[in-house]
Amino acid sequence: MGLKKYIGFSLLLIMVVGLYVYSVESGDYNVTILDYSLVLPTVAWILTPIVLLFIFTVLHLMFYGSVNYCKNRGFIKDETTIIETLKNILLEKNDKRKFKTAGYKNVAGILKQFKIDVNDSAFTSTNESLNEVVSQIKDIKAGKFVSEKSLKLDSSSSLARQNLINKMNEQVDYSLDILKKANQYPADIVRFAFFNVLENKTMTTVKKVYTNVVLDREMAYKLFLKDIDNTEFGLSKEEILKITKSLNYSKEEYLLLAKLYKDVLTPDKLLELFELICEDNDLATSAYLYVLCELEMIEKVRDILSGYNDDEMLPFRALLDLKEAGKHYSLTDISI
Repeated sequence: MGLKKYIGFSLLLIMVVGLYVYSVESGDYNVTILDYSLVLPTVAWILTPIVLLFIFTVLHLMFYGSVNYCKNRGFIKDETTIIETLKNILLEKNDKRKFKTAGYKNVAGILKQFKIDVNDSAFTSTNESLNEVVSQIKDIKAGKFVSEKSLKLDSSSSLARQNLINKMNEQVDYSLDILKKANQYPADIVRFAFFNVLENKTMTTVKKVYTNVVLDREMAYKLFLKDIDNTEFGLSKEEILKITKSLNYSKEEYLLLAKLYKDVLTPDKLLELFELICEDNDLATSAYLYVLCELEMIEKVRDILSGYNDDEMLPFRALLDLKEAGKHYSLTDISI
């Protein structure tokens, strides 16, 4: 029975009892305690205990009703909070929400120790906001860009990284924006943006932003390949020198560089490039000799070899000996 019904029926009972008592005995009744006397109608003496019981009963019901209401309200709030906690776990966010009930607090503590992920199967729940979050996570994992404002991802999470990559794939110009502010992004994001710009933008555009990036060997190699296809607006010899120097190129890497550029640069430019590199680093000498041999500058090769011991630069000495013997071989036939 609800409190309103209880009050209504109780008041009705009090009225019925009062009317009945009054109809039976309408006189007064005197109660004397020590020297104190109290005269009240008989009906008042009968109804007073009933009314007091009614009042205390209502107060009792209201008190415990309030306690139960607070408990139920705590459960309702915690049900909402646990959903938010679950969403934060899915979004790889740090969740610091507090719970009012011990049961939900315990469940949240257990959930935070698990790695919860979204699979490819259909997901449904009665909570629309949770359904939306799961749907957006699926979109990110499928390669779609989802607006950061709707999810408010933690920038250090794998989801945020994937979403950033998705955005770069959908909006190539965003990769340019990242390279312009490369110091504000993780190295792996900058690396992806760099390769994306290399693949989709002109060499003229690449030259404007590549200096903002700390290149590794693969990035430099891909940059040189791009440069080879765009020599008209490509890197200057000073830029190539700076890149190879920053990466501490080995003898083998300088040779590879020479082989990359030998068919695309004019003889003069190729010679100028490796003269500059060789003057800066002795490890590039073999690459420089390789270029000289390719350009048939034999006397220059002899002149350089004269500064080395007879047991050094043997492949080039062998090539010169073969030429003197009338044998025509190229350096591709000889292991350098």
